[in-house]
Amino acid sequence: MESPLRRRGARRVREAARGNGWSKGQYRAPSRPHRPNRRAHDAIAACRQRCWNRKWVIDLDVSAFFDSVRWDLVIKAVQAHTDAAWVILYVQRWLAAPLRLPDGTLQQRDRGTPQGSAVSPVLANLFLHYAFDAWLTRTFRGVQFERYADDVVVHCGSQRQARDVLRAIGDRMRQVGLRLHPDKTQIVYCGRDRGGDQIAATSFSFLGFTFQRRAARDRNGKIFTSFLPAVSKAALKKMSMEVRSWRIHMHIGYTFDEFARWINPIVRGWMQYYGTFYKTELYPLLRRINYYLMRWVRKKFRRLRTFKKFHRRWKQITTAYPLYFAHWKWVHSIW
Repeated sequence: MESPLRRRGARRVREAARGNGWSKGQYRAPSRPHRPNRRAHDAIAACRQRCWNRKWVIDLDVSAFFDSVRWDLVIKAVQAHTDAAWVILYVQRWLAAPLRLPDGTLQQRDRGTPQGSAVSPVLANLFLHYAFDAWLTRTFRGVQFERYADDVVVHCGSQRQARDVLRAIGDRMRQVGLRLHPDKTQIVYCGRDRGGDQIAATSFSFLGFTFQRRAARDRNGKIFTSFLPAVSKAALKKMSMEVRSWRIHMHIGYTFDEFARWINPIVRGWMQYYGTFYKTELYPLLRRINYYLMRWVRKKFRRLRTFKKFHRRWKQITTAYPLYFAHWKWVHSIW
């Protein structure tokens, strides 16, 4: 059981961070802090808008961030927000807590923040505020960026500026004991034309969304090309694997009500997060859920095993109860 004093220490550190406006990330340059009432969607929307205004992006990936943070710099960041000695003491103890391995042995650490700790994201964010946010704002005043936790996107006006900024960021990360992932960190061209396709990447991922050129429709219904976010392939694959693991078609003893109570909260969460931008990219996944439901219906009810009878009954149900399953709000069909 965690002691009241330990919980109070964790709450004090979190409140100190929030009170100074640095609980999650940054949006603007000079950046506006991501306060507790802001969401990841705000950062994604800001990133989308800036991709329209500036054609070059640096997609940053810090290698093994939570395992590499220097403790002395984390403590220094905490001391800038509180002078309570007991809070700093508990932060030092959290940082130095040994790692328990699967075999039960304890592994001592000399850097990094404890994974799974409630205060770990706040400590990491405080560190990044001073190690990255404040430094970038001072060094490159005209550069805009979004940071949500350790996920960072930097916007530049030209490829030359992007190269200079990336080189400087690499040097800065080494100064604070971190390093950029050599394969995942990249300069991306996000213009609507294809002028930079041959010299840079043309897509990047941020908070589970992939930004790339996509077809869009203006107010008059005319199709044009824009640089837009949509659910990433990695996120789709993870959700698809979870849907497959449900093995809906094998639960013959279940009823529609039981299925709805089971999967609706999960699917509704996916729709609320990933469906905020370019929701049509989610449709194949939602149709796949309908496909598994079809297999369950035809397996459970012998009279509906022929597709013609099933399809007629399916249309009746989805028409009469269009919101019975959360995903039916967007997708009724199976293909």
